[in-house]
Amino acid sequence: MALEHVLLVALRERGGSGLELTQRFERTLGNFWQASHQQIYRTLGRMADDGWVDVETVAQTGRPDKKVYAVSPVGEKVLADWLATPSDPEPLRTEVAVKMRGASYGDRAAVLAHLAVRREEHRARLRAYEEMAATQFPDPGALAGSTLDRWLVLRGGLLMEQFWIAWLDEYLTAHGAPSTHPATDHPTDPEESR
Repeated sequence: MALEHVLLVALRERGGSGLELTQRFERTLGNFWQASHQQIYRTLGRMADDGWVDVETVAQTGRPDKKVYAVSPVGEKVLADWLATPSDPEPLRTEVAVKMRGASYGDRAAVLAHLAVRREEHRARLRAYEEMAATQFPDPGALAGSTLDRWLVLRGGLLMEQFWIAWLDEYLTAHGAPSTHPATDHPTDPEESR
């Protein structure tokens, strides 16, 4: 997957300027795909050059003109083709897992301290996802179409954060670092947090 595909999805949901896309990206898609605003602007420029997006220049009073992007028919085809192409399985490839495995060969206390910080970062992200779920999707059972898709991706994020917290808790506890929160802080099923 390339940033182009992520931006095509975002623009299919709603067109916008580079700034608007960057802000939306940070609030939503940025939870699953990292890109700087410079990368987003450069990629939008390439996509416009390739005919994947249409660009409308909108005059603004007292400010520079704004470019508003929307997916072109060519971009719709590119996105549809990419969506229909099977994805390869994504392996768990993480530096943290290698550090966990190699902790016996170095400063285990430093590794444990790092893992405790990571666990708190995952807890904070889980809380943010739970807040998004509660405010943006108060009734998941009533969702359909692209809104249901967005909810299910958020649900995947909830499950992923719960996985990381449980795995880091297990590792830390096995090596004598107590959990700072009981395991019941976050239910196994994101539906139960609603």
